[in-house]
Amino acid sequence: MLLGFFEALRAARIPVTLREWLDLCAALDASLVFADIEDFHALARTVLVKDERYYDRFDRVFGAYFDGVQQIPLDALGAIPEDWLRPALERLRRAGAVPPELDLETLMETFRQRLREQRERHAGGNRWIGTGGTSPFGAGGHNPQGIRLGPRGGGRQAVKVWEKRDFRNYDDEAALSPRNLQVALRRLRRFARSGAPEELDLEGTIEATAREGGLLDIRMRPARRNAVKVLLFLDVGGSMDDHVHAAEALFRACRNEFARLAHFYFHNFVYASVWRDNARRFSERVPVVELIRSYSPDHKVVFVGDAAMAPWEITHPGGCIEDWNEEAGEVWFRRIHGHFRRVVWINPAPPQQWSYTASTQLVRQLVDDRMYPLTPEGLTEAMRWMAR
Repeated sequence: MLLGFFEALRAARIPVTLREWLDLCAALDASLVFADIEDFHALARTVLVKDERYYDRFDRVFGAYFDGVQQIPLDALGAIPEDWLRPALERLRRAGAVPPELDLETLMETFRQRLREQRERHAGGNRWIGTGGTSPFGAGGHNPQGIRLGPRGGGRQAVKVWEKRDFRNYDDEAALSPRNLQVALRRLRRFARSGAPEELDLEGTIEATAREGGLLDIRMRPARRNAVKVLLFLDVGGSMDDHVHAAEALFRACRNEFARLAHFYFHNFVYASVWRDNARRFSERVPVVELIRSYSPDHKVVFVGDAAMAPWEITHPGGCIEDWNEEAGEVWFRRIHGHFRRVVWINPAPPQQWSYTASTQLVRQLVDDRMYPLTPEGLTEAMRWMAR
């Protein structure tokens, strides 16, 4: 089984050597971990991966190869404090973000009762805390107005989630597929020479040598680079998991094409702050106000996301699914849009699906209908407008 995992890592172009593989086997023989998939994951990544650029790729291979090994430990759910959930639900109710047909008091009282009564694991039912089924409490089922506990599943809908959500940075070394995404980005070009002289100026050298009577006088000049300044905002996690490969392809194309690129992450919609590294997204936030102060209006702003979320995540204070936002997301987006002259939204979902969600229509209005599909044609059109 482990030999197949080694081959899967190699197939994913992760530079794992036989020496590192033998080190992992030695660590297992020494019983450094036993019967715990999380501990094994941490050990394997520490021993096998020597460059953090490959962490995301390793995690995806690990998840696909060992899918189903870990079970959800629902026997610990009884220890969930009620006051962890009530403040978030109360804020949603006051903000109007909770659907009117959802009785908050009934939901909380029923949840308390289930915690008191449940004594074993359940799956596939409509009453107890468990997996699958239609119960309003648990994970992996189908109930859009309940409390999700643990990993996502079902229809990706819940009033609030109780879990630690770890998002990963997009892999800018992912294979560019199709390559013509980068060709489309080349429409947004404005070349200039700046920085240290590092390139031979052939014409200047010939002219200077002639003036010196044939004595060689070498002249250098700064390299000619794309001077366009780009801010890239990437939606990560949730429904964007379906579009990881497309987003990574665009990310790598932008890294290759734009020398003056700054990228930030957000989840579902932008609020008071964004982050540069998903591993530190709770400790190292970048306030949107600081972005507006730091970057000039001539920066080109590109949002990448499927814009699929609950409408109140855009329109209401407290609409953020993971945090309490004092001001609505649309307020922060209008500040960004009002400061920068060129703002577009790139949507990896097919255009024929955009009408399925009200939130997508709201985002299209906020961006003045400058929403384009993540296709070579869509990018070409977006870059043509940005270059005006």
